[in-house]
Amino acid sequence: MGILTTSSMTSVILNAFQQTLYMVFWSTLLSVIIGLIPAVILTLTAPDGLRPCRPVYETLGFIINVFRSFPFIILLVLVIPFTRLMVGKAIGTTASIVPLTLSAIPFIARIMENALRETNPGVIEAAKSFGATNFQILVHVYLKESVPRLLNGIILLIISLVGYSAMAGTVGGGGIGDIAIRFGYQQYKTDYLVVCSVILIVFVQVIQMIGNHLYKRLS
Repeated sequence: MGILTTSSMTSVILNAFQQTLYMVFWSTLLSVIIGLIPAVILTLTAPDGLRPCRPVYETLGFIINVFRSFPFIILLVLVIPFTRLMVGKAIGTTASIVPLTLSAIPFIARIMENALRETNPGVIEAAKSFGATNFQILVHVYLKESVPRLLNGIILLIISLVGYSAMAGTVGGGGIGDIAIRFGYQQYKTDYLVVCSVILIVFVQVIQMIGNHLYKRLS
């Protein structure tokens, strides 16, 4: 009986972990792609940017700050109509990608903006002196010089999304969080809680180690 129970728990948790990977992968990919747009706009329109524009910079910055201030669990509920519109349902692993992505966009946008704006001004001025266009400076100076910092920001995003995905499990989002709540908390199975916690801790540590290694290589 013990062997069967262990086998069943392994199967359930393995499936949940795959769901967590699925949610984190797609929400990371989508938020990075979408978040890069406001990050670039903020960088270009900043007071020290290539095309300073205070109204655009302050308005977009305010909007990003507003969305960043929403607790994820509240955002999860608020965007249910939009989630249903996008994927046809409000609960489930695929449905959870929508609020995860929406919560991650302002977070990664700010991180990428900071990474881009840390580019050495001397390199930017040198590019200007050689007659480089703003687009060339953006691609070959801002983005190229910021790759290690951008990577570091993406690693932070992934770690944050792991925690958010676990929270999504409390409202039927699937993944490790769902198993921890349904089995560990509601059915008082402490072994599920312990195993789920250990898996998330190890996963985060592995992601961080990979990120640190890549950051050193790229730097």
